[in-house]
Amino acid sequence: MNVKEDAKIVRPFLDAVQNVISTMARIEVSAGKPFVKKDTIAHGDVTGVISMSGDRAGTISVTFTRECALAVVSNMIGEKIIELNHDISDAVGELTNMISGQARRGLQQDGLTMEAGIPTVVMGANHSISHITKSPLLAIPFSTVHGTFTVEVSLE
Repeated sequence: MNVKEDAKIVRPFLDAVQNVISTMARIEVSAGKPFVKKDTIAHGDVTGVISMSGDRAGTISVTFTRECALAVVSNMIGEKIIELNHDISDAVGELTNMISGQARRGLQQDGLTMEAGIPTVVMGANHSISHITKSPLLAIPFSTVHGTFTVEVSLE
């Protein structure tokens, strides 16, 4: 990918993340500078992963730190959650699905049509996420008052 292509791919994900998190969890999100990730280590404790196919194939993942996941999901369901549990897993999977859906609509405006699979959620410190493509892995860090999360995009 080149810089122009990166920007075309990144913008729909930036917009989707900010819209989904602010709407569903009522939490403001600030995007950091996107970078090419060189390893498979997830920078957080809970990751939602979803595959995409169509004009481009690949995966996206959303990895939350423990604190950020607890705050986002607590706000979503209107109930304080204090541990990583089934509610966290379900909610992170749903957030990943919503971010993917909104990003795919944005990409469709740029002429790319894609479908998504069913999200998978991985929990635990120092877990690894292997994306299914050999394309560069673009990571977009985000911060909130409750902690950080990262969106990773790998599309062929």
